[in-house]
Amino acid sequence: MSDKRTSLLSALEDARGSRLLVYFTGDRRGLETIVHSEVLDLFTQHLDAMADVRKISLFLYTRGGDTLAAWSIANLLRQFCEELEIIVPSKAQSAGTLMCLAADRIIMTKQATLGPIDPSVAAPLGPPRPGAPAVGHMPVSVEDVSGYVEFARSVSDSPGNLSQALAILANSVPPLVLGKAFRARSQIRMLAAKLMGDRFGDQERIEKILGLLCSESGSHDYTINRREARDELGLPIEKPSVAEYQMIKALYEDIATELELTTPFNPDSVLGLAPTVRYSFQRAIIQSVSGGSHTFTSEGTLTRQQIQTPAGPQIGILDQRSFEGWRFANA
Repeated sequence: MSDKRTSLLSALEDARGSRLLVYFTGDRRGLETIVHSEVLDLFTQHLDAMADVRKISLFLYTRGGDTLAAWSIANLLRQFCEELEIIVPSKAQSAGTLMCLAADRIIMTKQATLGPIDPSVAAPLGPPRPGAPAVGHMPVSVEDVSGYVEFARSVSDSPGNLSQALAILANSVPPLVLGKAFRARSQIRMLAAKLMGDRFGDQERIEKILGLLCSESGSHDYTINRREARDELGLPIEKPSVAEYQMIKALYEDIATELELTTPFNPDSVLGLAPTVRYSFQRAIIQSVSGGSHTFTSEGTLTRQQIQTPAGPQIGILDQRSFEGWRFANA
């Protein structure tokens, strides 16, 4: 971890009166990473290194990931502190928003966004991805399935018409996948409600939050800004002070630069005129002052070579991955 990064982490800790833990899943195009259960042991290492603390601030950037991983991470954090806050510098969407529901306080910048938590189900029996090999399958949006069923009910004037509409759905999405989607829809609401617990007051308020986050937003791409999160959802949102905002922004930009978020991964550009190039790409980060830095890294070799295709020989690029996983660097 650079001296600049350590100074930023320490300064933000002092400002918030807490111990800071960074979890940053990169969304560089072509090298995206997601919230995943494999980080649980790494989180524990960092939390153990913090010793006994009253307040933890999670600096979170993610487009989403595994629902149960987000649930487990949020619960793990709450076991190590009396007070949990989550700092959102830019994006904490989908599974990231689910994690935010466990926080006593969510610090959002002006540009920060949350998003719907409705999951998508990926399964080997799912519908094939158009234009993809036979092994490629499309994820099935839980709320899309629910929306279709509601639409079929609204336009069907007889039980027979509704049965026909459901049969059409089952022909496109196998029944076992539909069953999995239904269970996932029930599960996400249950997990979100449990994370909110009694900190959100009465059940009516919780149901209002679940309604917007799980279905009423209309699209998984819908973004929820600070004002809407506070005024319409009633989440415990806090604005950072001017000084805190500058620290949050500087920390975000430092990590975004390291992960090259604004530069899409293009193997041809990486190779340039060379026939072979070795690469090492950092794709996600977990960091704390006391626990050092863990970086999810992909390493390998890109080689431009001639390959045989049905249309004849063409020039392609071979990606030989030699390492992919988390590396540790001491603080």
